[in-house]
Amino acid sequence: MGKEKVGFCVVGGLVLVLFLGSSITSDDKRQRWRKAMISGETMASSMLFNRVPSSIVLPLHGNVYPNGYYNVTLNIGQPSKPYFLDVDTGSDLTWLQCDAPCVHCTKAPHPYYRPSNNLVACMDPICQSLHSNDDHRCENPEQCDYEVEYADGGSSLGVLVRDAFNLNFTNEKRQSPLLALGCGYDQLPGGSHHPIDGVLGLGKGKSSIASQLSSLGLVRNVIGHCLSRRGGGFLFFGDDLYDPSRVAWTPMSPDAKHYSPGLAELTFDGKATGFKKLLTTFDSGSSYTYLNSQAYQGLISLLKKELSGKPLREASDDQTLPLCWKGRKPFRSIRDVEKYFKTFALSFTNDRKSKTLLEFPPEAYLIISSKGNACLGILNGTEVGLNDLNVIGDISMQDRVVIYDNEKERIGWAPGNCNGLPKSRSFII
Repeated sequence: MGKEKVGFCVVGGLVLVLFLGSSITSDDKRQRWRKAMISGETMASSMLFNRVPSSIVLPLHGNVYPNGYYNVTLNIGQPSKPYFLDVDTGSDLTWLQCDAPCVHCTKAPHPYYRPSNNLVACMDPICQSLHSNDDHRCENPEQCDYEVEYADGGSSLGVLVRDAFNLNFTNEKRQSPLLALGCGYDQLPGGSHHPIDGVLGLGKGKSSIASQLSSLGLVRNVIGHCLSRRGGGFLFFGDDLYDPSRVAWTPMSPDAKHYSPGLAELTFDGKATGFKKLLTTFDSGSSYTYLNSQAYQGLISLLKKELSGKPLREASDDQTLPLCWKGRKPFRSIRDVEKYFKTFALSFTNDRKSKTLLEFPPEAYLIISSKGNACLGILNGTEVGLNDLNVIGDISMQDRVVIYDNEKERIGWAPGNCNGLPKSRSFII
């Protein structure tokens, strides 16, 4: 949920609304849920684990184009069953389409999740973290209702439960911690809908799976991903898979709800553009990268000026993305066209003296469409409701290790080998 399908001017992953209480769910829906839950003894809410730091590595599937999303397979429940989840660093809550029974669910790759009897209470800290104090009302103290809406118009409504997540750790241990997730019994598909079982929320909040694993002492609160341009890649939790000295780091903005490195300056071919103080966030739930209207139009002008006199012309008949170019013959890969395009960058200020640069070579902002044209994977964020927010999406994170270190409140990136699962620190970067 929340990924763009190619050709739609929508952005996903960034949670715009997340609240619960009687205002979001009718009495009818709540009653159907309560009747559906099987009575039983509540399982233990905590488990004892070996607290030696370790990591979890999970393979990813999908691509920026043509799929338009990356997902991960997680084995959840007792007995454990596989589910495909969208990987979304732009939201906190993990949820599955849920047979509780389901009031309204979309087509999914697997049978709907059958919930455990272990309800999360309304006053549980994880439930409280999902909303502001102003809208936290507990009509039923024994359960936590939720509703989450995404920027593409999709949504999920349900209740929180705890269930076992079957996980393999790099210390060769296999454990099944009880983690909170949403049992979504009422889903509305967004404009960018594709068949999934649910969403894996990897944001900064307490309900994030990474935060929960960290609170149990299983891994450090560090998330990373490596998205392969060939398709696939891997996701990891923990900090023992990379050498931090080989990563370019910049502080997380302390005031931002999402993974934001703060304000950036746009440069083009190493030269200043005049576009500064660009509020920026990383979002794996967004297939493409978005700039605010002014920066976007400025970048378009610079690209078109650079392409003047080159053997490319705009392909107005290709609707894959808003702006595409065709050559004398169809392009087969980015290599065929990259010589015509310049690298641009976002520069983040770490302190008054040092800066960290995130470069966008042609392969970090172009795709080759099914028609053999080169299309620009940078879109106008203002047009899709992002206002002045600039979003770094999957297209610009491919073949890089991107790390969200919530322990030290910093974001880092480095060139990465994303075509196979990491076997050592030297392998990953």
